[in-house]
Amino acid sequence: MNDKANREAPEFSEGFLKEFHELLEWRRDVRHFKTDALREGVLERLLALTDLSPSVGNSQPWRFILIEDPELRGAAYDNFQGANEQALKGYNGQRAALYAQLKLSGMQDAPVHLAVFCDEDPEQGRGLGRQTMPETLRYSVVSAINTLWLGARAEGVGLGWVSILEPEELKDVLKAPDHWSFVAYLCMGYPQEERSVPELQTRGWQSRTPWQTRVYKNKFSEDL
Repeated sequence: MNDKANREAPEFSEGFLKEFHELLEWRRDVRHFKTDALREGVLERLLALTDLSPSVGNSQPWRFILIEDPELRGAAYDNFQGANEQALKGYNGQRAALYAQLKLSGMQDAPVHLAVFCDEDPEQGRGLGRQTMPETLRYSVVSAINTLWLGARAEGVGLGWVSILEPEELKDVLKAPDHWSFVAYLCMGYPQEERSVPELQTRGWQSRTPWQTRVYKNKFSEDL
């Protein structure tokens, strides 16, 4: 048995719990980046931390493509612009005007671009836990992204998830294997400004609502 697995479980102090709450509060979707490169070793350290994430059947299905080539980045940005123009057509009036003013990508400034995929048929894990719910592989990848996001915030690094994209087009551009499914396009770098309130809230798009509005007892009921 690995000695690491036999370590005594840690007890987290009240101070740590307070800081953890602050970490969650300050973990924001960043779209305004400085162009400065990450300090040496930071990205590798964050990806190693990400690999501690839980996964169905211990399958570790996350796959990262680090995009450094300017042409590939340009193709990804063109993909975003096309999808964004289509998304704008789905709104009217004041909502359309507000959408047009939002900055929804940090792709032009962020020094680090990561395309995140899910291996839909990993040998690791041997299928455990996903026979009836194969989508748990993708859920595992999203869990890993959240770990990366929190780790980045703790190191003063911002992360932005660009979701306004045509996945199959991007997958073709990056020559990803057929059995990989696209999950996320992430931009990383040092943020131009720090904020604890979501930008979409400060810009008037959508405020957060209380957690109690999303919890139900035993079965769905509108009378929570």
